[in-house]
Amino acid sequence: MKTRPPNSESVTCWRKKFLETFFSNVLHGVLDVSSDWRLNDRHFSPLLHSSPHVSQLTLCNMLQGAVELTAEHNHKVLENLAGSLQVLKFQHLLSCDQSVRRSLVLLLHRLIHHGSVSQVSMYSWPVPDTVLLVLILTMSAGFWRSGNALTYHGSPCGLCREEDKAQRQEPAQEGAERGCNAEQEGSSGENQKTPPKEADAHMNSVLSGPRSPPLRNPACEETSSKVPCGHTSIRGGSSPHSSSEQLSCHPIPRKTCRRMKPAGGRKRRCLRRSRGHCADPEDLYDFVFTVAREGNSGLLDKTGSTEKENTENWTSSSPGSPCTGHAGCRKRGGPAGILSLKAAHRFRSVSTLELFSIPLTGETCRTLSNLLSSWVSLESLVLSYNGLNANISCILSGLRALARHPECRFRALRVSDMFSHMPCMELVRCVLSALPQLHTLSVSFDLKNQLEGSRPEANPSCSEAEIPESCLEVLEIRFPREPLHTAFLLPVLKASKSLQQLSLDSATLPCPQELGLLLEVLKECTPNLKKLSFHDVNLAEHQKEVLLLLQDPGLQEITFSFCRLFESSTAEFLSDIINTVKRNSSLKSLKLPGNRLGNHRLVALADIFSEDSSSSLCQLDVSSNCIKPDGLLEFTKKLEGHIQQRGGQLPFTQLRLFQNWLDQDAETAQEALRRLRALCSVVNDAWDSSQAFADYISVM
Repeated sequence: MKTRPPNSESVTCWRKKFLETFFSNVLHGVLDVSSDWRLNDRHFSPLLHSSPHVSQLTLCNMLQGAVELTAEHNHKVLENLAGSLQVLKFQHLLSCDQSVRRSLVLLLHRLIHHGSVSQVSMYSWPVPDTVLLVLILTMSAGFWRSGNALTYHGSPCGLCREEDKAQRQEPAQEGAERGCNAEQEGSSGENQKTPPKEADAHMNSVLSGPRSPPLRNPACEETSSKVPCGHTSIRGGSSPHSSSEQLSCHPIPRKTCRRMKPAGGRKRRCLRRSRGHCADPEDLYDFVFTVAREGNSGLLDKTGSTEKENTENWTSSSPGSPCTGHAGCRKRGGPAGILSLKAAHRFRSVSTLELFSIPLTGETCRTLSNLLSSWVSLESLVLSYNGLNANISCILSGLRALARHPECRFRALRVSDMFSHMPCMELVRCVLSALPQLHTLSVSFDLKNQLEGSRPEANPSCSEAEIPESCLEVLEIRFPREPLHTAFLLPVLKASKSLQQLSLDSATLPCPQELGLLLEVLKECTPNLKKLSFHDVNLAEHQKEVLLLLQDPGLQEITFSFCRLFESSTAEFLSDIINTVKRNSSLKSLKLPGNRLGNHRLVALADIFSEDSSSSLCQLDVSSNCIKPDGLLEFTKKLEGHIQQRGGQLPFTQLRLFQNWLDQDAETAQEALRRLRALCSVVNDAWDSSQAFADYISVM
């Protein structure tokens, strides 16, 4: 390992971390196995040896790693990963051919559908391949065709085949009752007039139930009585036909469909029949684009239209079919859900999805919305710099449908982007109105919309409707230099009685009284608030409010980051801060990065731990405060004196010193750090202070 992990990563087992990095380097060719005789041994496989220790894996570029892992000689490696891998990441992906996509399908099917992967993350894809992107999203959501169509070196998926075998052991009458053809109920062979091959194909489709009973699509089940049912795919191993016949679609004569009954305590979905000419089941392009097709083919007439009309509806539906009727998404008239995915089976799905720096078009957003509407295992969704704009409403439509599902486990949503399509507080209100069960909400924007006039008018459904009581515990808002109006935040706080953490970033205070109003609202509406953070909010003229916050007995962690606390203050203000913290026994963490403390203010802060202090402060963050080595050494000596006066008892456990001037005098800095580490944990970095010379001059 040439580099240590970032400070944000907590390494609990270095042996595991080494083997995980070793596996990645061998897989991607960074480490040349042939260059070391100990590794270049036909009796030893580096990938096989390290694979049981891999919990995170990143696939890059042309997905060479996916091709390698699905190769026949790495079969045992893939089996090990299916049991150990928790996080699967994709980074800097490029377009790839059909054979590579086929390898990716096999990999995702084994690691997600039949494995233990719980998180899928995608990073830095400026021009995404839509086919590949939708493929990853679809399989992460647990949707795919019959697993037996996924041949692994000429054989169908063994795990899927075992499930098929268990299903085929059920009584034939029970299997027929689960199917769509009620005409055969109570009758024997005299009513079976279809050709033998078609009859076999039909029976296979009847026996092909959903893979994972807990993962049901409510929207699909709601329409099961309206959609004609029949053949979806021939699952390998379920009939004596050849493999080419197993992977082909067989047309079945149209029959009347009745609403199916739950069998064996489980609801069975009625699967859509492939109409007209069937595409090759191995054609990934055709499959992934059916995900977004909620067109007229899914909205079939209750009275039963002709087969020709249904076929025309299917073929005429565009992949760009809108999802719902909110803010630019035209409503189709059918229920929310993934109607076209009724032709796919539902497998295990991941609980966390993260998309970083990947532009999402309207079509992709509609696809994602459809997947989200029934993704009941999803607990956390991160959408970062995806250029959503008005498409954020489409995503919310899918999440709103998901929230109505009784088995929904969705708890965390994080949205960040360059431009905001609507005011931040309006978006927060819309999200909480749609997702009252949310525990964590983070909304972050860099800038207002490029064209201020292009912002939509306030949505009455969000702005006027009362927000239902929510389960929100963490709320983070990064304003694009918008004014912070407490009146807009008040309804959110009133509905969030369980709020424990609030972070306000880059907000402007429209008047001097605004912060005081906010403190009153926080005290009244959020009795459980434990952590409060302000970042890049000018508090230079709000010294009274700052002191009120520091003496709040309910807060355990307070952050004033780059808030210009001492820009226009006097020496008395610093003294007031120290005395207030000394009297507050509930405050555990005080973070003051980027406030230009300098040496003299840092030394003064050591008095927080004096003999007469009742403070329980454990963590102090003074990063980015122009602290030089001699000032740090003086702070250390003063802290040592206070500890000696207190008989060696000090609650202080951690000091954070990122991006300070410690490189100005390396010898003095090393002495200060050595003595500090004997007192508490010190977290710092090797920062080049010459990059911030102008800031240094300003506080000399």
